[in-house]
Amino acid sequence: MSPAYILFIVATGVSLLLLMVLKFRLNAFIALLVTSILVGILAGMPAEKILSSIEEGMGGTLGFIAVVVGLGAIFGQMLESSGGARAFAHSLLRKFGKGKASWALMLSGFVIGIPVFLDVGFIILIPIVYALARDAKRSVLFYAIPLLAGLAVTHTMVPPTPGPVAVANILDVDIGWVVLFGILTGIPTAIIAGPVFGRFIAGKIKIDPPATFAEHHDNDGDSQKELPSFISIALIIMTPLLLILTGTFIKLGITNEWIRRSLLTDILVFIGHPFTALIIATFLSMILCIRNKMSGQTILDLSTKALGPAGIIILVTGAGGVLKQILIDSGIGQILAESLSDSSVPLVLLGWSLAALVRITQGSATVAMITAAGIMAPILPVFSLSQPAVAIIVVAIAAGATILSHVNDSGFWIVSKYLGMNEKQTLQSWTVMETIIAVTGLAITMSLSLFIR
Repeated sequence: MSPAYILFIVATGVSLLLLMVLKFRLNAFIALLVTSILVGILAGMPAEKILSSIEEGMGGTLGFIAVVVGLGAIFGQMLESSGGARAFAHSLLRKFGKGKASWALMLSGFVIGIPVFLDVGFIILIPIVYALARDAKRSVLFYAIPLLAGLAVTHTMVPPTPGPVAVANILDVDIGWVVLFGILTGIPTAIIAGPVFGRFIAGKIKIDPPATFAEHHDNDGDSQKELPSFISIALIIMTPLLLILTGTFIKLGITNEWIRRSLLTDILVFIGHPFTALIIATFLSMILCIRNKMSGQTILDLSTKALGPAGIIILVTGAGGVLKQILIDSGIGQILAESLSDSSVPLVLLGWSLAALVRITQGSATVAMITAAGIMAPILPVFSLSQPAVAIIVVAIAAGATILSHVNDSGFWIVSKYLGMNEKQTLQSWTVMETIIAVTGLAITMSLSLFIR
């Protein structure tokens, strides 16, 4: 196969995927599977080999993803239902004071966005935004944009949220490195897209708290009676991240012979595995719910509820793994990699661009990340990149998948509805904020890639 024909196959596959999702409204799971089969046929793979690649790609991907995404979903549900997210935000606001409330909200979103889905975190904390805007007589955007920026950054860049976990698994990189570079990239990105841009856009668009504010405010007040403490929530959220990072660095130390392997290092690596770390964090979050006098049946029901949306993400991710396996088994990935090895296109920019293209055309950040990862996975081994270098590509893909959220993205309409904005105002605020995250994320990951190979 010539490089030109390979590019034709990839372009045809991506075009078909977008056509099925956009025109025929087909579920992304089915669309990715059909795309994978078409790519295999165009590449000349035997029918039996295509089917075995589907089985291998799905099974190899889900063995890790199903556990991490499932545990992460339950973990986030427990924190949400216990009032932990709201308690954390209220505590930060008290510490920062109303004068720096936008920074407190950005930090709240940044931390809460790690275990809790963006839309859920936003809906939980929006009453605080309403109250601050009313008291300060400022545009709601002055406080909402920093909160949204914090949520959006960690939701796409920092595991154990599903997107970066899925990409890390498809690209075969240790999640600890993704956590590290996701945080390093995410903090300055959230600052620029949050408090900095929020102050600017609030001066351009004046949005008052919606008329239903009183109802939200009353509900918020009632829910504060028995909220968990700031320290307990911070410790629970940080526990899996610290355990995963510890395990990653100990493995690095053993590999490079900086640390001698022992029973202690084996134990730390074991509890630092994402499976173990998330099991521990999930149990801690359940204890928080028990302290809030939730019954065992309630906790069971909440856990079951959390696995509903997680199941969809798991299947879509598995289908992304199928696309990756088809590209590997057909030899397309190898030919693409050899073609790119002679070009001057940085891999960080390529991953970002692929994710951005799919994101703009079909709206889902998760599908954009998984599609980009599936195409990049068979390319990367040829370049013999280090784990940190691959982790930077994961973060770049995540950044690209946030760009230009518009009317085909459900997040666009959630923000528009809750902030009482029309489509033009939402494009000027939310869409620009998401694009700032994408471009800033690209700039930072490109810079990091110059020093880490």
